Amino acid sequence: MAGIVSYGAYIPPTRLGFSVMGGGAPKDGGPERSVAWNDEDAVTMAVTAAVNCLRGFDRAAVDGVLFASTTYAFKEKQGAALIAKALDLRRDVRTADVSGSVRAGTDALRAAFDSVAAGSAQRVLVIASDARLGAPGSGLERNFGDGAAAFLIGDADAIAEDEGAFAFAEEIVDVWRAEGDAFVHTWEERFVVQEGYTPGIAEAVNGLVAKLGASIGDFNRVALYGPDARSHGTAARSLGIDRGRLVDPLFGKLGNAGVAFAPLLLVSALEAAKPGDRILLANYGDGGEASALSVAAPIEKLEARRGVAWHLAKRWAVPKYETYLKARDLQSAEYDAGTNQGLSATIHFREREDEIAFKAQQCGSCGALQFPAQRICESCYAKDDFTQVRLSDQVGSVVTFTLDFFFPTPDPPTIVTITDIGGARVHLQLVNIPADQVRPGMPVEFEFRRIHQVGGRPNYYWKGVPFAQ
Repeated sequence: MAGIVSYGAYIPPTRLGFSVMGGGAPKDGGPERSVAWNDEDAVTMAVTAAVNCLRGFDRAAVDGVLFASTTYAFKEKQGAALIAKALDLRRDVRTADVSGSVRAGTDALRAAFDSVAAGSAQRVLVIASDARLGAPGSGLERNFGDGAAAFLIGDADAIAEDEGAFAFAEEIVDVWRAEGDAFVHTWEERFVVQEGYTPGIAEAVNGLVAKLGASIGDFNRVALYGPDARSHGTAARSLGIDRGRLVDPLFGKLGNAGVAFAPLLLVSALEAAKPGDRILLANYGDGGEASALSVAAPIEKLEARRGVAWHLAKRWAVPKYETYLKARDLQSAEYDAGTNQGLSATIHFREREDEIAFKAQQCGSCGALQFPAQRICESCYAKDDFTQVRLSDQVGSVVTFTLDFFFPTPDPPTIVTITDIGGARVHLQLVNIPADQVRPGMPVEFEFRRIHQVGGRPNYYWKGVPFAQ
């Protein structure tokens, strides 16, 4: 039976407090939302969530990648293919993007379940990731959050088995973003909730329960999508969901993460699940969808995941609202960013194994590891005798570093390091750490980040972050 074999998540450590949005200082323990920082976007968060999902699993066994997002930077260039390269998956992996609605995350999950059940794939990686923008000062800005969730779907050793689903489509102009719009728009709040969300989420849940011949009380955990805390609570009460069974919607901690919101709530449910539990997952967006999952025995053998709880415990408070505006390019500028072609596509293609897949080469004669790729071994001078080695899942150590106060960043300085990774010396930026805490010899791991954006086109590379157990 098709089911979830593994899961992972990524929530940016940067948190924007509601007090900061109001012009004040951060308040410890106060309500906040997650914020993708200046070098993060839907793709970088997706890669990190996927890495966390695939820890301990053979990447060569992944047959397909489904990437769900409404905020991917390109309209015509596949995100799933880029993610597959960053993850160093097989060249013949099937890839597809899913978009158009915040329901795309659960749509991708359903497609993966169906693909595995039909036998067209044995293991499919599903990633939902979003970094939506609400206009500065708006209610959407406060309710939104950024994050990603990933699931490995398979037909063996499932920790949660698919029991079935119910879905319907609806044409309603409640929440939308048109071509070229920077911000998400919404119609009058009462209309959005009373005519859209509340009846929609109820139809999805009741439709599933009726289809399975079950009752809402048969489910130990209910993960319910919601546009905001009040609407979520109203919907839960109207459906008769006991508060003890309701998965925390994380408003005031994470926020509504778009296509990743319902999947992140599913991750949260799985973190607390035990064999025999039943989970109901309900999502909304241009209709509704609900799925039922039965937690199975292999969940007890799954090693600890970097999920929602792990990421919520790691946080850095944005000190000032202006810093957030700068990080998300929401400030007025004297000059337009321009529309030149940016980085050479030829160079990008030629160096994609180094920059995207983050592969070093190991000498076949002496075993030395080197980065970037070259024809002559720096240690023994052997020529053209190398095999590729993935660096992204290794742990390195800082050899030396410098602080750059001129490189554009919302929170200078930029920390630039030479990092040793198994003997290879790599030039890397170091993030997620105050400059005064960096030390030579400190261990670091690696995350896929946006290195810069030129001509409206993001360019990606890997950065170091402090190693965490």
